[in-house]
Amino acid sequence: MNTELVIPRHVAIIMDGNGRWAKRRGLDRSEGHREGAKTVRRVTEACIDLGVEQLTLYCFSSENWKRPQPELDALMQLLKFYLISEREKMFRENIRLQIIGRRDRIADDVQEEMDRSIDFCRSNTGLILRLAINYGGRGEIVDAVKQILHLTDTPEKRTRLLQEAGCSSLDEWLTEQRFSDYLYTAGYTDPDLLIRTAGEYRLSNYLLWQLSYAELWVTDVLWPDFNRETLLEAFQNFSKRDRRYGGLSH
Repeated sequence: MNTELVIPRHVAIIMDGNGRWAKRRGLDRSEGHREGAKTVRRVTEACIDLGVEQLTLYCFSSENWKRPQPELDALMQLLKFYLISEREKMFRENIRLQIIGRRDRIADDVQEEMDRSIDFCRSNTGLILRLAINYGGRGEIVDAVKQILHLTDTPEKRTRLLQEAGCSSLDEWLTEQRFSDYLYTAGYTDPDLLIRTAGEYRLSNYLLWQLSYAELWVTDVLWPDFNRETLLEAFQNFSKRDRRYGGLSH
């Protein structure tokens, strides 16, 4: 009996294998990254067609700064080119762009294009395309803690905060949901499905808080070769999962 296809509302992807794809073809790693950018377009279009509400892509981690400078320069230029060249397409396809991660170390001209694309698509109501750039899950949690500490670092601030929330103590105020409100993804649902390409079985410091109850699916396919059929394979596997969230099966 065929299982009915269940489309996850929020898909997160660790896009791995660009370098290996290029190496197998005797190409520079930058060629792999360029092909990977084309895959982003294909997968985004497939998610729109299939009815996915959010797509969060791990584009550049806070640890990626350890790579050789020529590769870093090529990655930043590719990001800038992608933001400019895809801007009008994203608007026409009703995509709302979000970018999460720290802005430090990202060149000013790249940040300007990031902001232009976000503003250009701000009124769109379709797929939320979220790019994680200079992102680290531990860093995100630290940033959330810093925000909370800043809001509570004087008796006056604490009193005002608790009064506005109708709480009698910080212990009552600071719930898991409240903490989530200070993450980069505040106000949005957590991923239902995490896909990782290139056969790696690691979270790699990605969405550590948000992935607590996500289903995980790993494929040996390298990111530049990932396509609609591979995405459907992931969704078919997801459709068979019994998501109990700690409870019992029905």
